[in-house]
Amino acid sequence: MTKNIMIVGVGGQGTLLASKLLGEVLLRQNHDVKVSEVHGMSQRGGSVVTYVRFGEKVYSPVIDQGEADVILSFEKLEAARWLSWLKPDGLLITNTQEMEPMPVITGAAVYPGNLVEKMRAAGARIIAKDFLAIAMEAGTSRAVNVALIGCLSLHFPDIPESEWMAAIDRVVPEKFRELNKKAFSLGRKAAEEGTNA
Repeated sequence: MTKNIMIVGVGGQGTLLASKLLGEVLLRQNHDVKVSEVHGMSQRGGSVVTYVRFGEKVYSPVIDQGEADVILSFEKLEAARWLSWLKPDGLLITNTQEMEPMPVITGAAVYPGNLVEKMRAAGARIIAKDFLAIAMEAGTSRAVNVALIGCLSLHFPDIPESEWMAAIDRVVPEKFRELNKKAFSLGRKAAEEGTNA
């Protein structure tokens, strides 16, 4: 049974490191893993989407609409944008941070209000937290990605926390490891403490 995880965010938020970390952990659990950055725009501010598919044998790296078991979103508007990719019983984990896209910055559009409430009303199972604040508590805003992975890790009960920490050791440059481990632990702890924004 192939499982599908989408990591969505804005260029510069570290979505690729998050997908690399997740892929590393899943490979070590003897899964076949396909990671694909499909709609990526590398410049800061552009929408970035990474697909992570894993299972016994994965033939395609692409996730179709309505097929994602989990969407891990670094920003609320991105969560709303990709919500239709979530399975009816899927889980959306989103950072409550707002990063204004270009139309909002230029005044051509307004950042929509009450996004989390609207997504819940649409029937989505949501964990919404201020992962930016969690990352800052760990010591840097740049660790939002690993704080989100910490939250996601709770939804893999068969994978011990030590496996995630070992993956951080393998994927993250040495000088940032302790900071990222702290962000991971804080994100995991925040997920244990409930699901509301």
